[in-house]
Amino acid sequence: MRLNIGGLVPFTTIDYPGHLAAVVFLQGCSWRCAYCHNPHLIDVHKQGDDDAMLRRFLESRRGLLDGIVFSGGEPVLQSGLVDAIADIKTMGFKVALHTAGANPQRLRQYVSKPDLDWIGLDVKTAFANYAQGTGIEGSGDKVQESLKLVLDSGVDYEVRTTVDPNLFTKDSLFQLAHTLADLGVSHYALQECRAVDGYEMASSVALFDSGLIADISEMFANFTVRHS
Repeated sequence: MRLNIGGLVPFTTIDYPGHLAAVVFLQGCSWRCAYCHNPHLIDVHKQGDDDAMLRRFLESRRGLLDGIVFSGGEPVLQSGLVDAIADIKTMGFKVALHTAGANPQRLRQYVSKPDLDWIGLDVKTAFANYAQGTGIEGSGDKVQESLKLVLDSGVDYEVRTTVDPNLFTKDSLFQLAHTLADLGVSHYALQECRAVDGYEMASSVALFDSGLIADISEMFANFTVRHS
């Protein structure tokens, strides 16, 4: 397994819904989102944990964990991930992937293989407004393409939106949910945005108004709200 690993959470019940899992954070991301909670993972460097550590950890967790979640950063940027997933599957673990959908060409190679068990796809804001959050023009088009890949793949998934009050109003949050439902999303989650150092964030309380949440929940067969 040739991976640039930036960190590991040995136990989680929320990053792969319905499963006991560990989260492996991979280095590298092409976006520069202002509220990023893992800015130390944006660049790829040689520091950090190595592949041998990950294998030792996995060997010690056989029979204790259901699966492994690859997160980041943007994990699909790492060329060794395809082989790593296949290897981990032979060890008896399920494999989940968190992605922001920035690289649909790379994502395609994962959703087209039987090794991947679940995908968590972040949709940060309305596709037309993506550059405001990511700093990259055309990033919304990439995410929309990735969303179609996920929906067409048959892989279990969850589409998630971290509700940054600097990017949303009640109307725009409702409209995004409506757009996603129209595109065929049936599993959707809203996540409260946590403040990070140096990022001035308005209050998000109004965006989780019970009436708005009730209206959004009616659009999806499976809907979740996660508070900080």
